[in-house]
Amino acid sequence: GWGSQSSKVHIHHSTWLHFPGHNLRWILTFILLFVLVCEIAEGIVSDGVSESRHLHLYMPAGMAFLAAITSVVYYHNIETSNFPKLLIALLFYWTLAFITKTIKFVKFCDNGVGFSQLRFCLTGLLVILYGMLLAVEINVIRVRRYVFFKTPKEVKPPEDLQDLGVRFLQPFVNLLSKGTYWWMNTFIKTAHKKPIDLKTIGKLPIAMRALTNYIRLNEAFEVQKNKRSTSPQGSRSIWRALCCAFGRPLLLSSTFRILADLLGFAGPLCISGIVHNVGKGNNTIRPQTKILGVFFISSQEFLSNAYVLAVLLFFALLLQRTFLQASYYVAIETGINLRGAI
Repeated sequence: GWGSQSSKVHIHHSTWLHFPGHNLRWILTFILLFVLVCEIAEGIVSDGVSESRHLHLYMPAGMAFLAAITSVVYYHNIETSNFPKLLIALLFYWTLAFITKTIKFVKFCDNGVGFSQLRFCLTGLLVILYGMLLAVEINVIRVRRYVFFKTPKEVKPPEDLQDLGVRFLQPFVNLLSKGTYWWMNTFIKTAHKKPIDLKTIGKLPIAMRALTNYIRLNEAFEVQKNKRSTSPQGSRSIWRALCCAFGRPLLLSSTFRILADLLGFAGPLCISGIVHNVGKGNNTIRPQTKILGVFFISSQEFLSNAYVLAVLLFFALLLQRTFLQASYYVAIETGINLRGAI
């Protein structure tokens, strides 16, 4: 409990998120995990075409992958328990990871490795990701003032979580739980054991209540009236007020749907590549570039491996369904809020 501020918190909730930049950190971590998987695969493919074994091509990436998984679990528990000073461990890790990857990137540049080699591109991406995660950590220090400051910032739980009747926790859980609706497991188990009623369902969060959305829509409509005070009011002002009040979540839903549709192209492309490589009967690549005693493969050579394409197909379909479900959820929730406001 070193550095805990739990004594200042009136209500503790296991899903309450305390630190700024939460969603950005999770998105960067997910991208980091994907890039590390690509680095592991690239090392295995490069090692497969070498005359001798080179564990250093993929073992460090495998350890970094496990470290990233550990950082996610560690960060989640530290955030929901509100022990900000324990995040110093992550601060040191991101700093060391950024420094070591930068040294590796500079070493590649000195030996003539360029963008034509996939390992160079992956290393550059890792430098950027580690640097951004380090920046997020520094921002938490700046905003929460949990270290190097005499007076740390006191935080209080949202008003919704102070009301024990609110059980719809979608706005208050972490990004992974939002994407998989993991927070609903308790409710589903309860509904499976016995019939549910309104008391079991609980209250809606303040942001989703009809009165809140009415106030939001009314304010947007008043703005439209003031802009066009000299002209007659009509349906155009109502449409503009609706777009102003509820346009951002609908835009987010549309973005999720576009991303899901774009990822839909990955399936046919990956299957076509797998069939093409299996049809040739020879899935062994012949890289031409050998630097520092090991082969460096290009992106085209990497994507000519059927196993790599199969893994990419799995991730693409998983991500496509996640974006599609998120699009449906945001659109339905916004529609409910809009109808309640009207």
